[in-house]
Amino acid sequence: MAKTTTHQRKIGNLGENIAATHLEKKGYQILDRNYSSRYGELDLVAKKGSYLVFVEVKTRTSNAFGMPEASVTADKFERICNTGLFWLQDHPEEPDDWRVDVIAIQLDQNHHIRDIHHFENILL
Repeated sequence: MAKTTTHQRKIGNLGENIAATHLEKKGYQILDRNYSSRYGELDLVAKKGSYLVFVEVKTRTSNAFGMPEASVTADKFERICNTGLFWLQDHPEEPDDWRVDVIAIQLDQNHHIRDIHHFENILL
C-alpha cells in the first residue's frame, strides 16, 4: 500500500527545495538532504568554502502559529547539533568547522514565495 504524503510534508518538501536553490544561488554546495540519526534529522547539509552548514528549514503558509523561525527552540537546536556531529562521523573527509543556519520561508496561498530569510550561525 502506497504511503500518502501529508499536506505538511508537501509544504516541507517544497520549502527544502526552495532553500536548497536559495543556497546554491549564494554559492553553497548541497551535500546531503534529510539525513537522519537517532538524535533527529538534518534538512540540508551544505558547504561554502571550507565551512560546513547544517540547515534547518522552516516553511509556513500562514502566521497562525507564529513566524517560521520561532519554532526552532533550544531543544531543536541541540538535536540539530547532535545530528550534525553524527553526520560528521559518517563524513570524516568533510571540514570540521561548522555552524547551524535556519532558513525561514513564508508562502502565499498558492505556494509561491512571499518571504525568505536566511539566519546564519544561530546560537540558542
